[in-house]
Amino acid sequence: HLGFATLEAGLTQSKNTVNILFKNVWIISIGLLTYALLGFNTHYPGAWQIENWIGIGGPIGDLSADGGDTWCYGGLGLAMAAYGDFIFQAMFAATAATIVSGAVAERIKLSSFMIYSAILVAFGYTIAGSWHWGGGWLSQLGGGDAAFYDFAGSTVVHGFGGAAALAAVMILGPRKGKYAKDGKIKPILGHSMPLAAVGVFLLFFGWFGFNGGSVLSANPGPLGLVFTTTALAAAAGAVASIFTSMIVLKKPDLSMAL
Repeated sequence: HLGFATLEAGLTQSKNTVNILFKNVWIISIGLLTYALLGFNTHYPGAWQIENWIGIGGPIGDLSADGGDTWCYGGLGLAMAAYGDFIFQAMFAATAATIVSGAVAERIKLSSFMIYSAILVAFGYTIAGSWHWGGGWLSQLGGGDAAFYDFAGSTVVHGFGGAAALAAVMILGPRKGKYAKDGKIKPILGHSMPLAAVGVFLLFFGWFGFNGGSVLSANPGPLGLVFTTTALAAAAGAVASIFTSMIVLKKPDLSMAL
């Protein structure tokens, strides 16, 4: 979340820095509280109101009860207790709204975003997440090529966040001053590329936690594979963007590389 905050602040206009930072403080704060109040038990429904589609639950309660603080929680292969699982998943929940924050930067009123993001994290993300991680309809799709797979939230977090962001920007429209009267694009440059670069490297580092933690164990074999894949994917994305910008823009572009 520190990475998101600094990246978004660096790539927007200086006059909006406080707004951007405030939104990121709000997201992590409201995200944790709503995930404790109803998100966790909606994400993993104890009961469904609409079978395999909606199962809104209540507060987390005592997660250490009934073996939640022992290996009984998932065995040595899981290597995680219940409260550890809660805080890990709560970060994912808040991230779903952070994806939207970057997309709607400089387009939305603060009060509107606060309401939207609270609803998104409390209900939208947790209900959609329950379809897969909570034993809902996505998890029950057939095996083989017909089965649904998600590692580290590639769909449940990022697909959901991307869809929510797309819906938001379609309603909000472009940033004020983005287009001239003749329809030509007017670049709105970020005010601090060093800040944006710091944000990207923080995110790069943080993704080892998201992806590595998604192994759900301390087994060094799968962890090494995920760490290596994560590092190579980031490097390949950077190189692809650098060469694409050199071809399209006729010069290297730092923001595209980031």
